Amino acid sequence: MTLREAPRLCLVEDDVIMGESLCDRFRLEGFAVDWLRDARSARRSIETAAYAAVISDILLPDGTGERLYRELLALGRPLPPFVFITGYGTIDGAVELLKLGAADYLTKPFDLEQLVAKVRTLSAASCPTDGDQLGVSPAMRAIAAQLPRIAAHATSLLISGESGVGKERIARAFHELAHAGQERPFVAVNCSAIAESLMESELFGHEKGAFTGAIRVRRGLFEQAQGGTLFLDEIGDMPLGMQSKLLRVLQERAIVRVGGERSIPVEFRLVLATHRDLRGLVESGQFREDLYYRINVIHLRVPPLRERREDILCFARRFLREYLRAHPREQRYLHPLAERALLEYPWPGNVRELKHCIERACILSPTAAILPEACFEPGVNPHTADAAMRGNLNEYLRECERRYIAAELERRDWQIARTAEALGISRKNLWEKMRRLGLRGPEAEGLAR
Repeated sequence: MTLREAPRLCLVEDDVIMGESLCDRFRLEGFAVDWLRDARSARRSIETAAYAAVISDILLPDGTGERLYRELLALGRPLPPFVFITGYGTIDGAVELLKLGAADYLTKPFDLEQLVAKVRTLSAASCPTDGDQLGVSPAMRAIAAQLPRIAAHATSLLISGESGVGKERIARAFHELAHAGQERPFVAVNCSAIAESLMESELFGHEKGAFTGAIRVRRGLFEQAQGGTLFLDEIGDMPLGMQSKLLRVLQERAIVRVGGERSIPVEFRLVLATHRDLRGLVESGQFREDLYYRINVIHLRVPPLRERREDILCFARRFLREYLRAHPREQRYLHPLAERALLEYPWPGNVRELKHCIERACILSPTAAILPEACFEPGVNPHTADAAMRGNLNEYLRECERRYIAAELERRDWQIARTAEALGISRKNLWEKMRRLGLRGPEAEGLAR
């Protein structure tokens, strides 16, 4: 594992006590902090340095934090996330800054733990390296932390989640960890994309003359994955007849080609993925119970993108970098308003939809600064956040609280006692907040944990 440089913050604060307190705390949290006392020096520093986030007071000796932000926006360059703090806040001022693209607005006295959590999330979302990261959200970090041990010991892995959440990315990460430093095949197939009449031949292969058109021997996917990994996507769509044959392969570790008689040993890692509720399919008779228990040994559930919003800007910036590498003569960056629109959009198509959105924006944006209008198709309102922010700071803050508590619950596997302790509140208080904010655990949705 390579060491990464500490994330760098810019603190713009004239108050000595407040400035020293924030610097000390964030340095203890592992951040590098540049403390500037006025808007003029802050502007010079922000223009030249690469910051993960900026924390700025509103009232400064030579102006205001809002004016500083507007001047930086006018330069037409990508900016780090801005968090504003003030002891003289107004709802109108907060709403205006949020509409301009600021990440957050806190009124003194504020909760320091909340500020630290907010800045940590914003700095993680900067996602400065491509690598093989699965995401920066607590849920995806937990999956990434489990994968090395799973890859070292498990021969099969079941991944569930909505379409487009990144199940194949996890499958490839599992494969690379299981065969580190080795050139082994990774064979992927979508079970729902293969006609039932062709599935047996695709998976098992066939002998010459096995059927009309079989003019030569063909190795199936099981054989092609020999010594590597076979990824069967949408396993819930596999016909019952093929499920029984898959179970036999998993038990015997051998296949027989269509039209053949010889048993051929196969050795591979198996990753299966589905967006469907396999337990429900078993109960309705659409999925074999014995196969379900055979494959449901190690099960990773991938939350939808709307439930791990920390990953949205991470992936958006990664996809933008990929586009710019492919088109080096073009200049594109996400305007803060576009970033806010991306964060508020529900992403029914998950990461796959986000990737297409960024590609579309890069192609259609008339300027280097990508605005919300370039990201979405006609008829899609990118300003989802406006309704919550239009003159109503309470609704915006309620949504921030909801996301923060949801992230803490997800990080602790929705264990109420542990989460309440981490938040510094009672279990009863947490239950009341969950009820008020409409937060329900996975078991409430019928998903067993």
